[in-house]
Amino acid sequence: MPTIRPEEPDDAEAIARVHVHGWQAGYAGIMPAEVLRRLNPAAWAQRRRDLGTADPEHPFTTLVAEADGEVTGFTTFGPYRNNQDRGDLDPACGELLALYLEPARWGSGTGAALLAAARAGLAGRGWTEYRLWVLADNARARRFYERAGHSPDGEESAYPVPLHGGRDPVLLRELRYTARLDR
Repeated sequence: MPTIRPEEPDDAEAIARVHVHGWQAGYAGIMPAEVLRRLNPAAWAQRRRDLGTADPEHPFTTLVAEADGEVTGFTTFGPYRNNQDRGDLDPACGELLALYLEPARWGSGTGAALLAAARAGLAGRGWTEYRLWVLADNARARRFYERAGHSPDGEESAYPVPLHGGRDPVLLRELRYTARLDR
């Protein structure tokens, strides 16, 4: 089983690598291939540093899964983002913003361990319910969350995926899931 610990500033590159690999494998056939090909772990790591995600005062918490000294997955959670806007937070409800693994770790129990740690973190902040968004076409993620007791609540959104060359973004359908937390 992996070790789960809070993100540290030096984790930015490893988390970005996991994030990019997770997108490339998990969203293959869902997102345009050109988008997945151009993902840049160095740019994603710099964005994490710029956002200060490892700062204890940041409204969102990231936990990493580590095995044999290597970051193999991560999860991010915090207050619910109204309209998925990080500037419009709802303190009455929690949100699981991200849960990604190195594809080689899929099915290893790492995702379940990260989810359990995120749920404990959300409950520890006093929330009794939380939400998450998942791409409607991501059958693997939907099965994972449904097996863990999450269910769609009927809310939908369109996730815009920007394309190069001034083309209109591709809009991917997202479903919102909810789950209760034990206190």
